[in-house]
Parts: sequence; structure tokens; C-alpha cells
Amino acid sequence: MARKSAVPPSYYGEPHKFDPTFRGPVHKRGCTDVLCCVIFVIVILGYIALGAVAWMHGDPRKVVYPTDSYGQFCGQQGTPNANKAILFYFNILHCANPAVLINLQCPTTQLCVSKCPDRFATYLDMQYNYSRNRSYWEYYRQFCKPGFDNPKKSVAQVLRDEDCPSMLVPSRPFLQRCFPDFITRNGTLTVANKTDFKDGLGKTRSVVDLRDAANGIASLLDAKEVGTKIFEDYASSWYWILIGLVITMVISLLFILLLRFTAGVLLWCVIFGVIAAVGYGIWHCYWEYVTLRGKPNADVTISDIGFQTDFRVYLQLSQTWLIFMISLAVIEAVIIMMLIFLRRRVRIAIALLKEGSKAVSYIMSTLFYPIITFLLLALCIAYWAVTAIFLASSGDAVYKVMSTQPNCKYTNITCNPETFSQSNVSQVCPGSQCTFAFYGGESVYHRYIFVLQLCNLLVFLWLVNFIIALGQCTLAGAFASYYWALKKPADIPACPLAASFSRALRYHTGSLAFGALILSIVQFFRIVLEYLDHKLKGAHNAFVRFLLCCMKCCFWCLERFIKFMNRNAYIMIAIYGKNFCASARDAFFLLMRNVVRVAVLDKVTDFLLFLGKLLISGSVGVLAFFFFTRKIPVIQEEVPSLNYYWVPLLTVIFGSYLVAHGFFNVYAMCVDTLFLCFCEDLERNDGSASKPYYMPAGLHKILKRSDQPAKKYSGS
Repeated sequence: MARKSAVPPSYYGEPHKFDPTFRGPVHKRGCTDVLCCVIFVIVILGYIALGAVAWMHGDPRKVVYPTDSYGQFCGQQGTPNANKAILFYFNILHCANPAVLINLQCPTTQLCVSKCPDRFATYLDMQYNYSRNRSYWEYYRQFCKPGFDNPKKSVAQVLRDEDCPSMLVPSRPFLQRCFPDFITRNGTLTVANKTDFKDGLGKTRSVVDLRDAANGIASLLDAKEVGTKIFEDYASSWYWILIGLVITMVISLLFILLLRFTAGVLLWCVIFGVIAAVGYGIWHCYWEYVTLRGKPNADVTISDIGFQTDFRVYLQLSQTWLIFMISLAVIEAVIIMMLIFLRRRVRIAIALLKEGSKAVSYIMSTLFYPIITFLLLALCIAYWAVTAIFLASSGDAVYKVMSTQPNCKYTNITCNPETFSQSNVSQVCPGSQCTFAFYGGESVYHRYIFVLQLCNLLVFLWLVNFIIALGQCTLAGAFASYYWALKKPADIPACPLAASFSRALRYHTGSLAFGALILSIVQFFRIVLEYLDHKLKGAHNAFVRFLLCCMKCCFWCLERFIKFMNRNAYIMIAIYGKNFCASARDAFFLLMRNVVRVAVLDKVTDFLLFLGKLLISGSVGVLAFFFFTRKIPVIQEEVPSLNYYWVPLLTVIFGSYLVAHGFFNVYAMCVDTLFLCFCEDLERNDGSASKPYYMPAGLHKILKRSDQPAKKYSGS
């Protein structure tokens, strides 16, 4: 007797019955998830209102320009500081670290200047030399408070009132702020070739004290120098980078078109091409490793040399090539093992991909739909970024009492610079100042700016996911029109992509918004968890960190599952025009009734498409490597002069992968749609004259043959 299945057929829902009038995507449909559509429209209007309010209260100059102790912008046109674009700190020794400087919380007077000091000087030395040469005062006064012109005022009173700095240190501008000009000579830290200096208070200080006060600034200055060189490389090589991306686009387009005629041969060539390329990489890494292993200084570890801006330094180490070799060997082993275990399903995936290439060739406009998605996403990202900047710059100038005395009880108390001189704070805490601290306020709007930033982020995620959902539903509708055409291509409706886009936007905005909202909420919580994890990195509570790690893992899995279900739900929406919940339910049950096919074919096709993207981006990357390293004699003279050849090289590789991903993503959506339509076709029809299959005979033969092992296993 045949062994009966423990799960009744109705457990995963009833298959669709035969409908003689069904001819693909339903054209007579009504609006779905109207309530969610209304909420979505209201949220968009509220988002526009939020942007308007942020634009009215915000001031990007607060982000662009540094602000002095009087709340004035440095370098702003039309103000007395128009030609003073750099912020100068009276006594940088009072600053604990770079974060304090950048956040304008350093307890010393901050002044806008036109240039940074270029020499060591003290107020005492200036007064001593003033009687003989007035030029000393003319140089020193540009770093004093505006309007102060009394070089004979006693040093004690000047320092008490902070009219002038007690000392000047040779500096250079970074982030529009004056930082000490550190230079390391023969392993010794110096500033202007000196290892010590006078602090203006009669003490001789070491340059190390400046380094401790501005800890990490040297590395930041190096980063700025690297950034400048990278910008120069982009400026001189952007033309060739663009050519590389165009080549990728042409190759991707040709690849998809060739799949229609040589799907089997081409995909097997891709598979063995990737295996051969990775194998060559393993051999090359091994050869480099053996060559360098015996050379002096090649056995130094990467951790010993630390971070180097010139990546060629790492290529001189044997450990680098050993790491490359092991990584490539692992990748090679994973690819080969997957092919061994999935060899029976590769032919099925190839047949499905071949059918997908036919659909794409009949509806070529789908290949260019990602451009629309890209433009809409760019608009959303720009709106979100601008709104976030205006929200961050909302508020009035807030002044705080800054004192160099550690025991001053008024430190960090809000003050008014106009009435500060009349208060007793300066008497209780001599030398204290009422200086600008940050932008904020006490109104309801200012108190809830953080909440508004969170709303800005959530709505941004919602809009991004809606745009992606709209693209998936549009493409699904177009490809479903192809599948359910009995006589291809004669029965394919005119302009299937435009018709599908119109249906999705007109009838199913609410359903797409519903699915996008669910995904956005999960992504929002993931971002919050990442933020908390970043804040608690230094915490020693192992349980809290373990709990956060588990929650991050769970939400990552949940996001992946929701993305998978949404994608299939949008396909069902495009075909039947039902609401989101009904479509998600139908898609889930349909997939469960075909779980063996889904589990294998979905991953096999994704794997084959990934290999295609890898081969295209890798091939263009190899070509770019030979070009930018001047190893192509024919066009050697055309190569621009570069500081780091890896800058345009990595840009070409990453950009090529994104371009190939854009084309192959359309292809993947096509395959997913055709697969769901195939499952529906099997349940609706039986291949007879009255209920013919819509799938090609070759595809049906291969897919039905793949089910035979599963039927034997079920005990039929």
C-alpha cells in the first residue's frame, strides 16, 4: 500500500481550479488596501510638512561653517567674518581630545581668523618686543578679540579677560579649525622643528603635551591627505571609470541576450570560467607566497606594519598572499561542493533561465526599468539627507559657562553673553567665559528634534521599500503577461511594462505600501539595535551583549523572510489583483505545495546569476587592473598619472558589480515570476486540449522529470 502523507492537501491551501476565462494578469480589478493607501498618502503629506518645518527652522550654515564663541559663523559672506573662515582656539592645551574640539566644547575662547599661526610666540614676548618693533603686535593682534588694541595691558588682566591668547603655536587648518602642525622627524614628534615651547605662563612645555591635548589629530591629518589624493585620482580617471561601467553594461546586455540561444553552453562556461579563474588566483597567490617567503623583510606580519595608505606595501608581504590563497581556496571549495550536490538541478535552472531570457528579449523595456527605480531612490535619499541636515541644524545658539577651574560650580550652566559680565560668575570663577556651546532650544519643536529625526528615518525606509516594491510588482506583471500568452509572442499584450506599472500604481498602492511598511519597521528596529550595540561596545556586561547579538540575528532572519514573502506576494498581486494579505497567503501556500522545487530552484538560479555577476565584474576588474597598472602596451600612454591605482580599480569593480546586479535583478524577478506562474499553471491545467499548459513543452518535460525522485520518495 502507498504510504499516505501526514499533512493533508488542504493544509497548504486548495489549488486554484480551472478557469477557462483566465488569461494572465487580471485586468478588471479594484483598489486594494485602501486604508493603508490613505495612511500612506497622509504620511507623505506629513513628510513634506516635516521637511518644510525643518527648512524654516534649520540653517545648514551651522553645519557647513564653524561657529566662534560669540555664535558667529566663520567664513560666511556678508558678515565681518567673511574673510575669516578658520576657527582658532586660544589655548588648545585646555582641549582634552579631537572630539571636544569638533563638538565646540573646548573650555577656551574660540575666534574666527583668516589664517592659522605660523610661529611660536607668547604674549609676554610680544610685550617685551613691542617697544622696539610694533610689527610684533600687528601680527599678534589678529589672534586677539576683535576691537582689542591695548598691547600695554597687563598680562594677568589680558589672560583673565581672555582678550588674547597666552601663546601661539604653529598650526595648519583641518576641518576649518587650527590644529598644531605635528611633524615626526627621525621618530621624534616636533612642531616647527621644536620639541618644547613656552606656554605664556612662564613654563616650558613639551610638544607631547600638545599631542595629548589633540590626540589623534596627526592621523586625521594623514587621512585628509589621503582623501585629497583620492579626489585627485577620481578627477583624473573618471572618464576611464565611466568607460569601464559602459563596457559592463554592454557585456551584461549581451550576456542576457545570448542566454536565449545558448543558455546551457553559456551558463556552463560561466560556471567553469569562475572555477578556472579562482583556481588561477590560488596558483598565483601560492607562487607569490613561495617567491616572497625567502626574501628579507617579507615575513613581517600585517599587524606589525599597521595601516599603510600605499597598498603596495602589503603586496610585499608573504602573509598577504597566504591570506589571499586561503580565502580563494575556501571560495573554490564552496563552489565545487555546491555544484556536486546540486548537479541534477542545474539543468532545470538553466531551462528556467533560458525561458526567462526569452521573456526579457520580448519585453526589452524591462532592462531599462531599473533606471526609473534608481532616479526615484536618488530623489528619496536626497530629500531624506537634506531634511536630516536641516533638522540637525535647527535651533538657536545656546551659550554655556566655560571655566578652566575644575571646581567651578557654574560650569556648563546656560548663560546669556549680553548679561554675563553683570553676573557674579566671573568673580566666583575667575577666568570663566560665556561661550557658544551648541544649537538647541527649549521649545516643543526643539525638544522633539530627535523624535523627528527617527520619524524622518522611518518614513525614508518606507518610501525606499515602496519604490522597490513598485518595481517588483511592475516587472512581475509584465513577465506574467508573457507567460500567460498562449501563443508567444503573438498573444503578448501591447506595452506590457507600461500597463503593469499603471495597474500597480492605480490599484495597488495601498498593498505595496502595506508590505513596504512591515519591512521598514523590521529594518528600523535593526538600525536601533545596531545603534545600541555601537553605544554598548565598551560595556562589560556579557549578558546584555549576548542578548543584543541574539536580537540582531533574529531581526536579520526576519528581514530576509519578509523580503522573500513580499517579493512573491507582489507577484501574486500583479497576477490576480488581490490585497496584500490574501496575496501573501496564496503565495505562501503555493510555495509550500511546491516546497521541493522552491528550495532547490530558487537557490540554484540565484547561485548561477551570482556567478554571472561575479564573472562580468571580475572580467572588467581584471581589464581595469591591467589598464591602470600600465600593462597594456597599446594604450599605455593613455593611462592617467595616479597616486593610488586601486582607487579607480576598486571603483570600477564595485560599480561593475552594481551595474550587472541591476540587469540581473530584472532577470531574477523574471525567473521568480515565471516559476510561480509555472506552479499555478500545473494546478490550473492538465495539458489537455481543453486545459492546455501555457509553459513551453521543453520546460514542462524537464520540470516534471525533476519531480520523479520526489514522488518515489513519497511512497507512491
